[in-house]
Amino acid sequence: MIYKQKFYYLTKTPLSAEGPEHVEIINRADNSNEFPELFQEYEKYRSHAFNEDNLYSVVRADEIYDLVRTGTEKEAKELAFENAEPEIVTNLQHRVVQNKDKNAKAILKEIHQIEA
Repeated sequence: MIYKQKFYYLTKTPLSAEGPEHVEIINRADNSNEFPELFQEYEKYRSHAFNEDNLYSVVRADEIYDLVRTGTEKEAKELAFENAEPEIVTNLQHRVVQNKDKNAKAILKEIHQIEA
């Protein structure tokens, strides 16, 4: 068995992301002792997307923030994009339906091949 060290990564995926290459690594925790501080940073970044009941709402998010645990930055970006894609689509669809957002509609069509 090959041991592979894993790290915690705080990532940011913009709503216009086309793939893992557009995911940004904001910070990294090298061990469990550093995780609480990283988690607080994560909560700070996503605080704008909480509704009046203090529940996270993906449709309120301007970017998708995620905490992933993996071995490399490349793997973290791939995992973060994979995790964010359904939330991005939901967010963009909501923007199209609620606000008639033409930019969101174009992103859905061009990047995700979804007609809205």
